[in-house]
Amino acid sequence: MKKIFVLFVLSLLTVCTYAQSLELRDILSGKYYARGVKSVVSSVDGEHYYQADNANQKIIKYSYKTGEPVETVFDASKARNITFSSFQGFIMSPDEKRILIYNERESVYRRSFKANYYYYDIRRNHIRKLTENTSKQMIPTFSRDGRMAAFVVDNNIWLAKFDFDSESQITFDGQFNKIINGATDWVYEEEFATTRLMDFSADGRLLAFVRFDESEVPEFSFPTYNNNLYPTDFKFKYPKAGERNSSISCQVFDIDAKTIRPMDIPAGIEYIPRIEFLPTGDELAVMTLNRDQNDFNMYYANGRSTVCRLILREQNDRYIDSELLNSIQFYNGRFTYISEKSGYSHLYIYSNVGELIRQVTTGDYDVTNLLAIDPLNDIIYYESAEEGAQYRTICKADFKKNKINITKLSTKKGYNTATFSKNGKYYVNKYTNLTTPAVYTMNDATGKEIRVLEDNSGTNTNLAKVNKPTKEFIAVKGADGTMLNAYIMKPANFSSSRKYPLLMVQYSGPNSQQVTDSYGMDWTDYLTTQGFIVACVDGRGTGARGENFRKCTYMNLGVYESDDQAAAARHFATLPYIDASKIAIWGWSYGGYNVLMSMSRGGGIFNAGVAVAPVTDWKFYDTVYAERFMRTPQQNAAGYAAASPIKLASQLEGKLLLIHGSADDNVHFQNTVDYTTALVRANKQFDMFMFPDQDHGIGAYRMYLFEKVINFLKNM
Repeated sequence: MKKIFVLFVLSLLTVCTYAQSLELRDILSGKYYARGVKSVVSSVDGEHYYQADNANQKIIKYSYKTGEPVETVFDASKARNITFSSFQGFIMSPDEKRILIYNERESVYRRSFKANYYYYDIRRNHIRKLTENTSKQMIPTFSRDGRMAAFVVDNNIWLAKFDFDSESQITFDGQFNKIINGATDWVYEEEFATTRLMDFSADGRLLAFVRFDESEVPEFSFPTYNNNLYPTDFKFKYPKAGERNSSISCQVFDIDAKTIRPMDIPAGIEYIPRIEFLPTGDELAVMTLNRDQNDFNMYYANGRSTVCRLILREQNDRYIDSELLNSIQFYNGRFTYISEKSGYSHLYIYSNVGELIRQVTTGDYDVTNLLAIDPLNDIIYYESAEEGAQYRTICKADFKKNKINITKLSTKKGYNTATFSKNGKYYVNKYTNLTTPAVYTMNDATGKEIRVLEDNSGTNTNLAKVNKPTKEFIAVKGADGTMLNAYIMKPANFSSSRKYPLLMVQYSGPNSQQVTDSYGMDWTDYLTTQGFIVACVDGRGTGARGENFRKCTYMNLGVYESDDQAAAARHFATLPYIDASKIAIWGWSYGGYNVLMSMSRGGGIFNAGVAVAPVTDWKFYDTVYAERFMRTPQQNAAGYAAASPIKLASQLEGKLLLIHGSADDNVHFQNTVDYTTALVRANKQFDMFMFPDQDHGIGAYRMYLFEKVINFLKNM
């Protein structure tokens, strides 16, 4: 009996050792996050890559095939004339003989930054400042032979000629909050995800750039406190829905003639999200959208004559997804393009005169990304959702004897993404599913695994020691009967005889997805240890289910999305283990917006909600995003009214916690201020918390934020 008791105690100790409780601090500190791999820069031939060492003191050239170092191309301890011991980042020249290295990085907005750049000649082992300007530089861009670089200082373009050790100023009218040359304004950076609109011709004799005149764009400002006796105002140009955008023009600088020529682009162009010189010649591809973003035109502009000719046009009765413009890649006298014209996003190939050569992919699924092109073997690599919206598959299409051969490279069903070397010779595959932290492998062009780069064994070891919630895919009916993808996450000690409070988490924005077959550990996992069940539903308007599904919310944002969340909540309320009197909803940004819409349109099904940094009326948000999905307030007054939580404040039901950063340059704190005014006038009680001087991400106070949210939910 004594022996049995000892064995029993030992078994309890073993369980305790390997079944620890999840702690919020451990989750937020990254203990259970999946580790990634360091980014690399491919060589032109696609056989090698460049990567900084862990100390950011060296840049080393490696073989894709073996993973072994080939040479050290930069060493801060050995470079001549160097004034620093480490660096923050680098840009390799196309000829791989020169490097731009930067330090003292200073963020501007979400993606843009300034820094002090240094020019390093690998052959001479010599480094010097890129420019004599005292101001920091932005978006340096190499010519294709690597012998020059253009860069922006204080909104003006400069040109450095390395062979002559010289620099010259190209534009002179740049001015903060007025004129931008080569770089982009706030709304382009945020909504077109670009900070640079500048490119060299193939022979390096022409430099194209987009000029922004934001003089007439309304200025937005907010106070920054930072413990100062007197707060200061942060001011920037922010075009809200229906207001003036920057006036734009596409210009080309003739380097030999030292003249600037505006390209003769037809009238009616509101946006130029992308420009790129063709691989040969003087023709510049200029990609344009109208204000409604339902008319896409790509012109070839001759950089010398300025004459433009239309090559590709696509119109849509709703809108053109500007992300698809990134699928245009030029090679072998043709170009690729992903279009939704079949009802799903599929891959097409056009000739350089705009004639359709072939449709590459077909079927009731979306191609979600074009990854690489092998021009020598006429192969295209792409990512698709052909196995279902929750999944991603890596495929290749090759063209032999005028026949398209599609090959699936992914060997495991789940969420696969890939980063290819130039010409598609090798790729890093990232694979994950609900229970598998990301596994990174190096693969060759046939899909064969060469080696494992990161298996996240450390994360798996940590996970094995804790009681984890279980997450499973389910399907629920939306408000119109459409079956929606969802997941439900139950506590590790789940009992079907108990009644659990439920938190529904969602984002719900157009073409977004939260329900994917991918691993993640977040504060909601910890919430299950506090006796909650967590569920997530991708309602109508979300991605990877065809054009009609993702665009059905057009002109009526917030209506279908909130109705679907409410319908799902009513379904969950019927489950025997859900406490129907304790159903809450959570969201951030668009998700926060949909929390307010759902609590106002849900008929009381939500007992509580947490909205972080929510849009409260689309008239407060920027032109590109708001008008893409809603047109302008002047064009769609009824749609804006129906989509406004401010207008629906009197219908809000349930306990509400509002959270916002006071220095949010994206979804302005103004949204929350005006919404609280509406709630007060409607005599609606609510809680609100403001994070001083924090932007849209509230990155400095995540622990504080989630502790506050969890305490609020426990008391709903």
